[in-house]
Amino acid sequence: MTPDAVIVGTGPNGLAAGVTLARAGLKVELYEARDTIGGGLRTESLFDRDIVHDICSAVHPLAAASPFFTRFALAARGVELVHAEAAYGHPLDGAPTVLAHRDLDRTCRGLGPDGPRWRALMGPLLDRSEAVVDLVLSGPRALPRAGAAAPRLATRVLGHGTALAARRFAAEPARALLTGVAAHVVGRLPTLPGAAVALLLGHLAHRAGWPLPRGGSGRIAEALAADITAHGGAFHLGRPVTDLGELPPARAVLLDVAPRGLVRIAGDRLPARYRARLERFRHGPGAAKVDFLVSEPIPWRDPATALASTVHLGGTQAEMFRQETLTAQGVATGEPFVLLVDPAAADPGRAHRGRRPVWAYAHVPHGSTDDPYDLIRRRVERYAPGFTDTIVAHRSVTAAGYEEYNPNYVGGDIGAGAMTLSQSLARPVARADPYRTPLPGVYLCSASTPPGPGVHGMCGHLAALSALRREFGIRRAPSLAPQPALTG
Repeated sequence: MTPDAVIVGTGPNGLAAGVTLARAGLKVELYEARDTIGGGLRTESLFDRDIVHDICSAVHPLAAASPFFTRFALAARGVELVHAEAAYGHPLDGAPTVLAHRDLDRTCRGLGPDGPRWRALMGPLLDRSEAVVDLVLSGPRALPRAGAAAPRLATRVLGHGTALAARRFAAEPARALLTGVAAHVVGRLPTLPGAAVALLLGHLAHRAGWPLPRGGSGRIAEALAADITAHGGAFHLGRPVTDLGELPPARAVLLDVAPRGLVRIAGDRLPARYRARLERFRHGPGAAKVDFLVSEPIPWRDPATALASTVHLGGTQAEMFRQETLTAQGVATGEPFVLLVDPAAADPGRAHRGRRPVWAYAHVPHGSTDDPYDLIRRRVERYAPGFTDTIVAHRSVTAAGYEEYNPNYVGGDIGAGAMTLSQSLARPVARADPYRTPLPGVYLCSASTPPGPGVHGMCGHLAALSALRREFGIRRAPSLAPQPALTG
């Protein structure tokens, strides 16, 4: 039977597109180059069959809050999002670790004189949180209904996304706590996109939290795939697609690929002008990752650090501004920003016989081929003396190696495109419908389209809605809610 729609790539956006199209009653087929689905959601046993490691993404504040996953209802599908006592932490030399708790009051008490400033920053966003999330994750379509959320977010972005950021707090703990979140933009700091990311993820820490799926990120991919197959969808694994001509005829083709992948797959079919614009799409710095298997909990100098499942190892605000800017310029630093996740802090079942996984990546220059093991190990040792002695096994992935694992991560850019101001507003090129390509029925649905990186499913969902309108005349978004047969 000829499919109505074909999707290339089964990362979170490809799967979200598949769910949306299948729920609209279409016959959907998905093609995946690897032997397992998931893209950035894959979870595997690397060293011990009883201990799983998240290969790319591990912590999911956006999955807990995005419009797509809110309607999809992960909990009703058996995906339990679990929380550590603190959402994230930021160790500082010679000072206690500063922690962001889901309880805003508790967080503010830990910030001393900057507590009222933190409350004034985050409180109004929490009051309009649903509208803030919708504004950021739905792009221009959300502007008409954003209401008070837009000016509340805009004024704060301006205050924390420019040189003024260094003067917004009186003391280092609050400055470092917010800047560590801004560093998730993986690019120069301070910038307006960095401030937007800090405020989006920062306020979510006090609402939906920064949870992990019990058992690993792969549980999210499994739930999405189960819904697709339950509605007649089919998967073709181990089937790399190098040319559009390899796909079966379909009225819609959605590509969960980077712009470079679209150029490769479409070839000379693309108009020269559009192709040239895609080729100008910029990629950001790389991520270089080490998966550790350790014999005991991390020996943090400040034991309170263990309350957080996510820990930002970046030093002071000034250090992070310098490190991230140099890295974006292609300059390797000896002490890069490192994001560390201790899954067992939120999900004790991830530990077995005392051993536990630790997930950590460093921001490095684009395309770096340097092994990050010593770089990251030393960074952790700075705040957890003796960490090296707990390491049982490790696996390194260079920035260049990340691209080999997933071609969407060009040069190790796990955000599938530099989060500059222009590319935040127009991804991958400036078009009224950024998902639609000049080729009839062909759409781009990767994180290189709005709203950008993160496990939120919105790139795939919005691209699928565009395809439903234009190719099938379906203007009403399908229900994503679980059906009785799927909830068990």
